[in-house]
Amino acid sequence: MAVRVRMSTAALTMAAALVALAGCTAADTSQGPGGDVPYVAPSVDASAAADAITKAEADAKASGAAATADAGAKLNGPEAVRDAFAGVQATLDETCTPGAGDCGYFLGRVYEELTSLDKAMKADSAGPAHFQEPLGRLSTLRTKLGGDTSTANLEKHFKDLVGTRDRVNTWMQGHPEDYR
Repeated sequence: MAVRVRMSTAALTMAAALVALAGCTAADTSQGPGGDVPYVAPSVDASAAADAITKAEADAKASGAAATADAGAKLNGPEAVRDAFAGVQATLDETCTPGAGDCGYFLGRVYEELTSLDKAMKADSAGPAHFQEPLGRLSTLRTKLGGDTSTANLEKHFKDLVGTRDRVNTWMQGHPEDYR
């Protein structure tokens, strides 16, 4: 999703730059355009800019579709669980103090990493039954959070969130064939 947003933003920025450049070609002097500048009707100039914007948007959509297809292929590959688990492990040495204002980012990150692992496990060729215990813990966590990922709710469920992360980590450590 972030890739698609960056590509779309880049394409629109490029189109805006083209429009700005197109507007600069009318080198006006007090007597009109200089003799070395060909006259371009404003309607043609606007049409060219609109075409550039349309092409940039189409290119961004095509690139986004390709990136989504690549991400989908990777999600189903055997390395997806390993990569997602590495994200969970990256949060193991971090913590925060609920209510102290330093938890929003950390708990949001733990939740996102667990969500990525959940998706990877469900898409893995071993099948969800192979990951029954961690997927069960992740499902219980989702139920407790009730879809509310606000900082206040994540802090309220701090022990559930961090405990689920730690239990899933322990299970994965006992199944190294799933992430090495």
